[in-house]
Amino acid sequence: MMKLCKPAGAVAVKLGLLLIAAAVASPAVAQTWEPTKPVTFVIPAGSGGGADQMARFIQGVVAKNNLMKQPMIAINKGGGAGAEGFLDVKKNNGDAHTIVITLSNLFTTPLATGVPFSWKDLTPVSMLALDQFVLWVNSEAPYKSAKEYVDAVKAGDDKKFKMGGTGSKQEDQIITVAIEKVTAPKKITYIPYAGGGAVATQLVGKHVDSTVNNPIEAVSQWKAGALRALCIFDSKRSIYTAKVTQNQAWSDIPTCKESGLDVQYQMLRGIFMSPGVKPEQVAYYVELFKKIMATDDWKKFMEDGAFNQTTMSGDEFKTWVEANEKLHYDLMKEAAFLAPGK
Repeated sequence: MMKLCKPAGAVAVKLGLLLIAAAVASPAVAQTWEPTKPVTFVIPAGSGGGADQMARFIQGVVAKNNLMKQPMIAINKGGGAGAEGFLDVKKNNGDAHTIVITLSNLFTTPLATGVPFSWKDLTPVSMLALDQFVLWVNSEAPYKSAKEYVDAVKAGDDKKFKMGGTGSKQEDQIITVAIEKVTAPKKITYIPYAGGGAVATQLVGKHVDSTVNNPIEAVSQWKAGALRALCIFDSKRSIYTAKVTQNQAWSDIPTCKESGLDVQYQMLRGIFMSPGVKPEQVAYYVELFKKIMATDDWKKFMEDGAFNQTTMSGDEFKTWVEANEKLHYDLMKEAAFLAPGK
């Protein structure tokens, strides 16, 4: 029996029509997801600190530049050293209308408290920047350098010097323990406060002798001449050369290592989402934050806060997070800050 075949021309015409139809349909298939209701921006920290300031600044940039059709609503959930916020995001599986700004408590809180949470319970989106830490003292303090500060701690009574910081067994106290290795055998009394704003206020009022606040948390007091910056906990000086105070730029602050205090530490400022979200939903926020970081407002914010402008997303970001979880585990184990069973 002879098998009937369609003419070659007919097949070509049909194939062409199918290709045209596919091309017409493809935009609908590849259409980018976007929020259909307000986006909750969780801040797992108290008000006035670095994370709070950055999140609320981002909220303002989004609104000012109409970068989203839906509003972004920033909410502080800092209970339990941030566990409240992280657990809230974790439980909302598949919720693409909730994002969270992260800091080092992404690692330190579960390691120190044993709370049932890990960064793996969230979906990484983007690293926005790395935040610096500065050793601050009151401007009326007698020491003008990190070496003079270290020498004063060594010469004083044990635990006489008071270090103000945000939270317990968090990044500020981790840095304090690292400083104590240099001042050994003399220890420093660490006093925790609810947020970076309160920490700066306590130093201005001379209720503590020093702090390791982020630049943005103490810049206004530095500008006003109430605080003195002794050193920055980075491997190299800041890139920002514009004068912030009457006679100093961020770049004028020496590294702690070059000042005789060999301690380095930086903190993540990143964005995560709930678990179980779709790739196109993650992609939406990756692109949103690229738009935010391209604005002049963001560039000024980075300079005002002396941020290290390292950014990344995707597998590169996941790899960085994994490495820094290990780093924090090692630091906290050495400081005896790990919860039982960790």
